[in-house]
Amino acid sequence: MKDTNQQFEEVIAICRELFIKKLKDYGASWRIMRPTSLTDQIFIKAKRIRTLETTGVAMVNEGIRSELIGIINYGIIALIQLEKGYADTVDILPGEAIELYDKFAQQALNLMKAKNHDYNEAWRDMRMSSYTDFILTKISRTKEIESNNGATIVSEGVDANYLDMINYAVFGMIKIEFGA
Repeated sequence: MKDTNQQFEEVIAICRELFIKKLKDYGASWRIMRPTSLTDQIFIKAKRIRTLETTGVAMVNEGIRSELIGIINYGIIALIQLEKGYADTVDILPGEAIELYDKFAQQALNLMKAKNHDYNEAWRDMRMSSYTDFILTKISRTKEIESNNGATIVSEGVDANYLDMINYAVFGMIKIEFGA
């Protein structure tokens, strides 16, 4: 039996390592981004995955794996921005950025554990293209909520959609990394 929790943590470790390297290169420059811009950044990555899935042709020397890592990291950054608000300048040190990264990665893991229990690992039998479509759907929902200034009547908020995007991207990474 494959251990989804362990695989999830291994994928997050890959993403976290890149996050830390980029933090060293750029600092927390993403603090300037508003959540709506982060939603669009995730959209760009998901659209590229869909293009790669449908055409099989990449003109840029990066594949689906790197885009999934981007969705995971930008999703976590978006959750940080929702909590802290955006800034006009870089206003946090790398240590705080990493602590916040870990906090929201743990939230995504906790959500995955709960849903994975209830859905009994159904994601393992899904197609990679479905993860892409679900991420794009979550982005569309997020944009709608953002257009309504965060107001919903019966639906989950933007944060829940970001968490789902992260988790679908993690599932895709697990399939790539472990052939699950």
